[in-house]
Amino acid sequence: MDTVTTPAATLPAATGLDLAALAAANLTPVLGRYFERSWARGEGHHLYDTDGKAYLDFANGIAVSVLGHRHPAVTAAIHAQVDKLIAPCAAMGYAESTVRHAKLLAEFLPESLDSIFFMNSGSEAIEAALKLARRVTGRPGIIAFRGAFHGRTIAAASITSSNINYRRGYEPLLPGVYLSQYPSVYRDFGGDEERAVDVSFRHLRDLLHTTIPPESVAAIILEPVLGEGGYIPAPLAFLQILRRVCDKHGILLIADEVQSGFGRTGKMWSFEHAGIVPDIVCMAKAIANGLPLSAIASSKALQERWGKSAHGTTYGGNPVSCAAGIAVLETIRAERLVENSAARGEELMAGLRAIAADDPRIGDVRGLGLMIGVEFVRDRATREPDGSLCETVIQGCADEGLLVISCGVEHNVIRWIAPLNVTSAEITEALGIFRRVLRSLPAQPEAGGI
Repeated sequence: MDTVTTPAATLPAATGLDLAALAAANLTPVLGRYFERSWARGEGHHLYDTDGKAYLDFANGIAVSVLGHRHPAVTAAIHAQVDKLIAPCAAMGYAESTVRHAKLLAEFLPESLDSIFFMNSGSEAIEAALKLARRVTGRPGIIAFRGAFHGRTIAAASITSSNINYRRGYEPLLPGVYLSQYPSVYRDFGGDEERAVDVSFRHLRDLLHTTIPPESVAAIILEPVLGEGGYIPAPLAFLQILRRVCDKHGILLIADEVQSGFGRTGKMWSFEHAGIVPDIVCMAKAIANGLPLSAIASSKALQERWGKSAHGTTYGGNPVSCAAGIAVLETIRAERLVENSAARGEELMAGLRAIAADDPRIGDVRGLGLMIGVEFVRDRATREPDGSLCETVIQGCADEGLLVISCGVEHNVIRWIAPLNVTSAEITEALGIFRRVLRSLPAQPEAGGI
């Protein structure tokens, strides 16, 4: 696997430029940032700041640069397409890279999901999926799950509850939205998966019996692995129950694979772990390794029922982004990166659990493939979240040259999002930094086993 490591002699000289200071006058203060560092370039699995310091990047722009930075195949595809055609053509006809990307993407999906609609962002994909579901079913209701993050636009924010700040001040949001219990096995059920599935299903069943009848529900939407909400995989039995409920009542099942798709969980799509096929799949982030692109996939029959011009886009399916997307898929296939995600994920999980076994500040280590969450607590017995320690560890890791970021309603979970082509050596390096940072911080008294 080529991680595009450039010899130090060829790297540009450090500039020392303080981009945060330069941005202060004109760049919006609204956008939240995990770090206030100034980035100069990316190379392979490393980011370099303007002082020339290298960081092993296990954040990847929040699961975006799935092949690392400046991957040779992706970079070559971008350059080749830029020299031919840049401007979006969706409303004007067809661009070759867009057509070929749709065809190739369909090959990576279940056979029934054969129609691709390209857009620009995860939020756009969610909006399109909700519009599709409402229009083809003629039903108003949307059921989502507590703790989920689906985006920042109005409809996407209406089904998001991972952070109250994403909703505050924007009411009234989309009507007809109902939030059900997500089976957060560790946080809400003390590790009892069977009970998590049972209680969460009963909550959904009660919702359909007392609040909105199933014949009024257009779609049930969920992240098979909660992303922003804490890197929490849904029990496979719960996903299978949702599929049966939707089949019974003519409800469309929407899988939000924006963060968990493209091999992230050791399967191409996280819903595959449960052996189910959604009616609509939303995807973005890793789709073009950093270029703006998203998509929804469904059956062609479903999109034909949606109707011509029922939805549209100016920039969606941009030829350059789609050229990058083709290179991503071809690389995933050629380098067997889904398999690598599963194998390296097992190594990372084992290493993190070994660290947790000796550190009572870690309450849980969970995940699938290379989508792993490490949850910090003040007390293992009460599971009281410790967001401040999580932030301290993240900044300490960055100081030591490792980039990881947080998630969770209480911001107390470190998410590990290594690139799909990460090596065993890089896993070992990252674990070593994490262990050293934890050991440098004052320990808490033991308070129950993990």
